[in-house]
Amino acid sequence: MTGAWMQRLLPPLVGLLFLGLWEAVVWLWDIPVFVLPPPHLVAAALWNDAGILLRSTVLTLVVTVQAFLLALVSGVGLAVLFNQSRALSAALYPYAIILQVTPVVAIAPLLIIWVGYERVGLALLILAWIVAFFPVLSNSTAGLAAVDPNLRDLFRLYGAGRWQVLWRLQLPSALPYILAGARISGGLALIGAVVAEFVAGSGTAQGLAWRVIEAGNRLNMPRLFAALVLLSLLGILIFALMSWVQRLLLRRWHPGATG
Repeated sequence: MTGAWMQRLLPPLVGLLFLGLWEAVVWLWDIPVFVLPPPHLVAAALWNDAGILLRSTVLTLVVTVQAFLLALVSGVGLAVLFNQSRALSAALYPYAIILQVTPVVAIAPLLIIWVGYERVGLALLILAWIVAFFPVLSNSTAGLAAVDPNLRDLFRLYGAGRWQVLWRLQLPSALPYILAGARISGGLALIGAVVAEFVAGSGTAQGLAWRVIEAGNRLNMPRLFAALVLLSLLGILIFALMSWVQRLLLRRWHPGATG
């Protein structure tokens, strides 16, 4: 029990030690605020600018959640189609890879022009979806193909049809793969939303990424670091939530629940 509690206490203790060293370094070396603000000024910015930062956090979170759900549905759905049709997989999977390896910052300006600045929210959603889509597709495809062939033969021996095999055998067996892809996709959706906001710029999208740009242009480093802290907290929250969902769905029947 003591060892378990120590393991739980180590991360916050290391964090407090880091913040203390950060505060001390800024004070001892007399580092200007516009170069590196001390933690107490970042905390003050979080409090004083809470209204602005909270609105921006909500905007970024909405785009992230929408992109993640879209990636989850489209990734799993397309993986099922690929599993059922080798011809479709051979025809489309290479293009999914091309979409993944193409840097989103390279196509973002073009996409924003096509969609239009008056609908920049749609462009942000598409760009975040592009980043988050492939891990779900790749992991789901691998999971559907990794079914025990002996179990597949047993299902066919008892006269199960293709969709029965899919629903009762392949999807449950692929669930750990799908959830692993979803856990990766959640973080990537946030990264995609932030990158898209950076590219959009000009205040058209006023999420946390825009607050970072705005604060940097004004040399308001405490607010910039406050926005970065909120982005990190969003990423931690998404990862923790997806890990909890994975344990909830896989506990008691699959070793993937411990991941």
